[in-house]
Amino acid sequence: MDFSYSAKTKDYLARLDAFMREHIEPYEDQYQKENYRLNSTPHWREWQVPPRVAELKQLAKEQGLWNLFLPDNELGAGLTTLEYAPLAERMGRSLLAPEVFNCNAPDTGNMEVLYHFGDDPQQEQWLTPLLNGDIRSVFCMTEPDVASSDATNMQTTIVADDSDWVINGRKWWSTGLGHPDAEIAIVMGLTDEDAEKHHRHSMVLVPLNTPGVNIERMLPALGEYDAPYGHGEVVFDNVRVPKENIIVGPGAGFKIAQGRLGPGRIHHCMRAIGAAERALELFIERGTSRIAFGEPLLKLGGNSERLADLRVAIDQARLLTLHAAWQIDNIGAMKAIKEISAIKLVAPNVLQKVVDETMQLFGGASMCHDTPLPGLLTVARSLRIADGPDAVHRATIAKNELKQWKGRIND
Repeated sequence: MDFSYSAKTKDYLARLDAFMREHIEPYEDQYQKENYRLNSTPHWREWQVPPRVAELKQLAKEQGLWNLFLPDNELGAGLTTLEYAPLAERMGRSLLAPEVFNCNAPDTGNMEVLYHFGDDPQQEQWLTPLLNGDIRSVFCMTEPDVASSDATNMQTTIVADDSDWVINGRKWWSTGLGHPDAEIAIVMGLTDEDAEKHHRHSMVLVPLNTPGVNIERMLPALGEYDAPYGHGEVVFDNVRVPKENIIVGPGAGFKIAQGRLGPGRIHHCMRAIGAAERALELFIERGTSRIAFGEPLLKLGGNSERLADLRVAIDQARLLTLHAAWQIDNIGAMKAIKEISAIKLVAPNVLQKVVDETMQLFGGASMCHDTPLPGLLTVARSLRIADGPDAVHRATIAKNELKQWKGRIND
């Protein structure tokens, strides 16, 4: 296997890096202040996007730095998972960058679902405006009343009735639900409780203005509402959508979910590594410039040794994630499930460790928005739950390892 950057990756990375240094990084502090001024309220219907964000998105589109995640030469950059991974890492250094390049969750995953599984009318109605950045989307899977780490527990029902599907249930932690441009949700629910457990569920497209879609509240993640995106709780009360709104067909929900989550986890993990690199830079800057007890902080309390350990941990996580990306490109997401679970276990934990150690050096300054550290900590801790908690990924790794071991013994 070869993890060296392709010519396409090098070209996009150079252009992406220049754009971020020139346009995004100088604006980040101002964005933080503007966003707080516009959205320092839990009343999500009042949330707004700072106007400069739309300007940056248009500029990124004009420069061809748009939909870089999509492996299509016309609709996206045509990059493989491995080729895109370094770009995701670079974007991960900023909490704002993924949206500017139309590469942010949950839109990337939803666009991949529509690209790979949507029919022509679904793509025309929803994929095209998402690719253009005209609207945003939501993915509704997790439920409050069941252990959603086992997705077969989902209780939301999707029942056929004449020419419609009727949806009833409650979802929460539906990311992006509070965004003023959110228009469409992909909802996963139970269509046939008597089928084999991985063929009981389906995905349907539900416009958010459909009668019966009741957004009850936004949920603060570690005290932050993540405006203007939001993580919402929504009730579907006898919501009717046409039969043609189902994706693929009844019972295909888990097949679609696996196709969606594989590359998406690469994106999450590489962004986490980029965020860890930024936190490590802050660690070094603080450790070398701040003096305590007559010495730079880096020379005190074993901080030099911590720096070495953090450097090694980030590099290990990167190599593990690139290996998983290479596996997805070569054997597919379903066969690379162990490698994908491994990176989802490792990368967010590495980010959390780097941020935590950096916060120790910053002291009280790390607790407020004078630094990006609180936001990075929230990202790290949330990623250890999103797309499955650590325990689930450990179980998947162990299950596959035992299966391989038994295969060797039987041979």
